[in-house]
Amino acid sequence: MTAPTTIPRDAVLLIVDVQQGMDRYAEQYHRNNPDLEANIGRLQRAWRETGRPIIHVQHLSKEPDSPLRPGQAGVEFKDEVRPLPGEPVIQKSVSSAFIGTSLEAELRRRGVDTLVVVGMQTNMCVSTTARMAGNLGFTTYVVSDATATFDNTGPDGKLYASTLLHDVALADLHGEFSTVVDTATVLSLAS
Repeated sequence: MTAPTTIPRDAVLLIVDVQQGMDRYAEQYHRNNPDLEANIGRLQRAWRETGRPIIHVQHLSKEPDSPLRPGQAGVEFKDEVRPLPGEPVIQKSVSSAFIGTSLEAELRRRGVDTLVVVGMQTNMCVSTTARMAGNLGFTTYVVSDATATFDNTGPDGKLYASTLLHDVALADLHGEFSTVVDTATVLSLAS
């Protein structure tokens, strides 16, 4: 994949799982990228100012102990990136925003072929969604400094740092499923 020269006017900013319950994980596991919310906010402002479409993705967990389970405060969007009235919200219960949702049909109905993906967690829902988007034929950008994840423990008990997991997830996505860019690049190409 080559570096982008412009972001189309109809490119969707897809904001994945930036919900209050993620803070509970941050209390237990270190999160990389403390600038996540600020960078997504910058992208949201640019998208709104230029009339580009935004779609919010909300995870509704089926796990009994999850802070993202419906009926709990944690399922709500973080204030810094809260949807405005009229901005669509896609609700999902698995890692991909395409499985069991109307996302693909909505994008096809609108004639959209480009997604700019941001949110939580880089190596989980962001990655799964970006991989499927690429496989479905969408031109997909993942914004490196508008995504984040947490430390995680492997099956052998080894702790993997959030920065490592984030960087490896982006490396796996770049060139195969998406083009990885940063917020400043997206803003310069979407003006």
